[in-house]
Amino acid sequence: MSDLILPGGSGAELTERYQHAVMNTFGPPKRVFTRGEGCYVWDVEGKRYLDLLAGIAVNALGHAHPQILGAITAQLSTLGHVSNFFATPAQIALAEQLTTLVTGDSGTEAKVFFANSGTEANEAAFKLTRRTGRTRIVAMEGCFHGRSMGALALTHTAKYREPFEPLPGHVTWVPFGDAAALEAAVDDTVAAVLIEPIQGESGVVVPPEGFLVDAQRIAHDHGALLWLDEVQTGMGRTGQWLAAQHDGVVPDVVTLAKGLGNGFPIGACVATGQAADLLQPGSHGSTFGGNPVASVAALAVIQIIKRDGLLDHVTAMGEHLAASVAALGHPRIKEVRGRGLLRAIVLTDEIAPRAYDRAMDLGFVINAPRPDVLRIAPPLVVTAEQLDTFVAALPDILDGSTP
Repeated sequence: MSDLILPGGSGAELTERYQHAVMNTFGPPKRVFTRGEGCYVWDVEGKRYLDLLAGIAVNALGHAHPQILGAITAQLSTLGHVSNFFATPAQIALAEQLTTLVTGDSGTEAKVFFANSGTEANEAAFKLTRRTGRTRIVAMEGCFHGRSMGALALTHTAKYREPFEPLPGHVTWVPFGDAAALEAAVDDTVAAVLIEPIQGESGVVVPPEGFLVDAQRIAHDHGALLWLDEVQTGMGRTGQWLAAQHDGVVPDVVTLAKGLGNGFPIGACVATGQAADLLQPGSHGSTFGGNPVASVAALAVIQIIKRDGLLDHVTAMGEHLAASVAALGHPRIKEVRGRGLLRAIVLTDEIAPRAYDRAMDLGFVINAPRPDVLRIAPPLVVTAEQLDTFVAALPDILDGSTP
């Protein structure tokens, strides 16, 4: 709106104002961005960047997508919020779409609880597991599930957890991808086995083939739920609607967010089979969860992914990126891992933070989730030509980051 007054000034000036006004939970921002279009963003000085992070796998269809904008604007012009004392057609339609995406042609029934983020979706799932009458969760070493008190209790990294202990307890962690260790840890006291199909925050770590199948068998042998956190891997990020679908696994509980709303805040906890009825009136709630604006944004995302054949495109672009980076033969590149358009460039030295900064200087948005890992998670609509500009710049990024 033209009558809104937003702060002006240089990036340095705005960063200074940010540091005085915003809590220091993220540190100083790397840049101050003012607009985006497609796979590009522009900073306050007018410099353009190829966005290869997509808001950490959020902007699945890029920035300012006209159909998403149209859906949001049209819904806001009619009905923006009614609370969950009431329903809206958009909420119902999205729930039906998500249950179908999760269960496929398995014939399994499913239901959805809507939230506003991945953390909130995981909080709902955590509470749902308590309704089984059991309290113990088996999760994976290296996992990340959010920063609220419940989600944090499930997160393995000690530096995130320990300052806020005591947390909701009875969580056991086992090595990610180790089916034998998982089998040894799970018994009839376990409510759920919690897994990210690919660990994003740990550096895009992929488990051995068949691990999810083994995990489902182990969980079900002991009457436990298989809970998959697909907040980062879901909604087409790996070339399937869910990363678990590469293994033919239908989870008992799955959590979604990030790419679901293309930047509009929304999360979902989808439960299948008997787990779908564990939460009942009074068990959980959310004032904004499933509001019609978020729901139509997510419906538009699903429609566009289907219409434009983006699952196949994601597979092709992910393979193109991995092959192109490997073909460089650069001595500082150890390997490229991941699936679809969730990829990690693993380095031989711990120079990733400097490479992250160098990439920004050259006009590319990536990040460094680990000292020796660069994460690439671009919009699902990214082209081979756009990816090639990054690959061409990668030797400069790495060579310019040498200590």
